[in-house]
Amino acid sequence: MVMESHMCLAWLLLCVLLRPLPAQNPAPEGVLNCCEGDVLFLLDSSGSVSSYEHSRMLTFLSELLLPFSLGEDQVRVGLLQVGTQPRLEFGFDMHSTQSGLQGALRNTKPLRGDTNTVEALRMAKERVLRPGTVDGARAGLPRVLVWLTDGVKPGDVIGPMAELQEEGVAVLVVSTGHGNYLVLRQVVSPPVENHLYFVDIDDMSIITEDLRDAIIEIIRAERINVRDISTNSATLQWRPVLSGLTGFYEVRFGPLPTGGAGGAGGGGTGTSPSTGGSQYQRLIQSADSSTARLTGLKPDTTYTATLTPESNEQSFNTLSVTFTTKPEVMSPAVVTVSESGETSIRVSWGPLQPETVTSYYVEYSALPGGKLHTATVDRTQNSTVLRDLQPDTTYLVTVAAQHASGKEKAMSVKVCTQEVTPALADLQLTTVGSDSVQVDWKVNVGSLRGYWLTWEGEQRSVHGQRSSLYLPPNSLSTRLTNLPPATRVCVSPIYRTARGEGLCCTAQFHSDALSYGHQS
Repeated sequence: MVMESHMCLAWLLLCVLLRPLPAQNPAPEGVLNCCEGDVLFLLDSSGSVSSYEHSRMLTFLSELLLPFSLGEDQVRVGLLQVGTQPRLEFGFDMHSTQSGLQGALRNTKPLRGDTNTVEALRMAKERVLRPGTVDGARAGLPRVLVWLTDGVKPGDVIGPMAELQEEGVAVLVVSTGHGNYLVLRQVVSPPVENHLYFVDIDDMSIITEDLRDAIIEIIRAERINVRDISTNSATLQWRPVLSGLTGFYEVRFGPLPTGGAGGAGGGGTGTSPSTGGSQYQRLIQSADSSTARLTGLKPDTTYTATLTPESNEQSFNTLSVTFTTKPEVMSPAVVTVSESGETSIRVSWGPLQPETVTSYYVEYSALPGGKLHTATVDRTQNSTVLRDLQPDTTYLVTVAAQHASGKEKAMSVKVCTQEVTPALADLQLTTVGSDSVQVDWKVNVGSLRGYWLTWEGEQRSVHGQRSSLYLPPNSLSTRLTNLPPATRVCVSPIYRTARGEGLCCTAQFHSDALSYGHQS
C-alpha cells in the first residue's frame, strides 16, 4: 500500500514537470512599428490600492505594451505613480527596448499614502507631457495620458484634466471600481465609449486589446505616403524602419483592380492589398532607403502600392497606400506674353512636350478684323517673337499644337503692343526782361495728349519749391514770369500710355542774354 502511494506521488510529480508551459502570446498583427507618440501612464499607487491590485495593474500594463516598438522615432512610455508624494518612476527617454521596459514594470513598488491625483496631474502637465522640458514629450507628436485608478477619492481632477486636453493631450481612464462614473466620464477625451473602461481587477485582460486599439488610433503614424505625383510618375516616401538592420524593402505597385476603392493620397498600416495581379511592378530598395520613384504610370489612374520591410532581425508590417495620377495635360495649357515692344512681342507656352507634339502653329491678327499671319515653331521650342507689328494695337494670338496621337489643342490670348512715345524734338528759352522767359518747343508726332512743364531755381533752399504746369496738345509755347535767377525749365510730351522723354534748359538773366538753344 505504501509502495503504491509513493508510485502515485512520483507519477503526479512527473506529470507536473512534463506539463507544457503556456505559449507566450505573439505580438498582435498591426502593432509593431504602427505608431509614433508619447504615452504616460498615471498609476494609482496609494493606500487604497492593495499590493495584489497594484501587481495586477502592472501585469496589465506589461501585456498592453508588449507588442509596441519602442524608441525615439516610435513609441515612448512613461510611468507616474500616485501617492501622497507622486513619483515619476521613469520618463519617456528611459526605456527604448521592451526588455528594459518590462523589467522596470516588474520592479515598480507601490507608494502608499493618500491619493494625491491633483499633484500628480500637475507634475504630468508641467514636467512630463509638455514638450521642451527635460523629461518632456516630443513636439509635434501625439501625447496620451492613461489613468489607472481604483476610483476611490480621485480628488478634484476635472479642471486639471481639462487643461491637459486643451494642450492637446488625449486622456483615457481605466477604473477597477464602479463609482465616480460622472466624474470619470467628464475627464476622458471623446469618444467616451472608446476611452473610459470599468473592469474588475481580476478581469483586466479582457480590455487589453480594446485599450491598445484606442491608443493606436491616437498615435498611429502614417508610415508611407506619396508625393510628387505627376501624370506618369510618383514618389513613395516612408520612415526608414530598417536603419541599422540588415535587410531590404520590397515595393510592389500597380493599377487598382476594377471594383477596388480608389482615392488620392493617404497611407497607413495593414495587410497588403491586391496590386492588380500580373500587372504589378516590383522594386527592391536597400535598407537605408526611405524613398522609391515609381515610373511608367498611366495618367488619371488609381494605383495601389505596398511596402514590405524584410529583415531576419525583426518583424515588420506591410504598409500600403493608394493614389491617383494626374490627368494628362496637353500642350499648350498656358500661353503668356513677355518682352512686349512697339512692333514686336514674345509669346511663350507650356508645358513643353517634344515626345508627344509634332509642331506648334502660331496665328496672330490685329483686332478688329486685321490680316491673319501665321508662324510654325519646332516642337522643341516653347516661345517665339512676333515682329513687324503695329504700335499701340491689340492682337489676338493663338498657339495650336499638333499631337502625335492626332489630337489638336489651341489656346488664345489678347496682347497689346506698346505706344510710340517720341522724345521732344527741340526746346528753346528766350529771356524777356529780368525775370521772365519765353518757352518754345517742337515735337515730331501728332498723337499727343499734352505737355508737362516744370521749373525751379537751381538754389532750391533759397528760392523755394518746384512749380509745374499742364498744357494742351496744340500748345507749342508759353511764357513764364517772376522766375528766380538761373531757373531750370523742363518740357515733356504726354501720350496715352506714358510720358515721353523731355528736354531741359536753364534760363540765364543778364543784360546781354538773348536766346538759348535746347539742352538735354
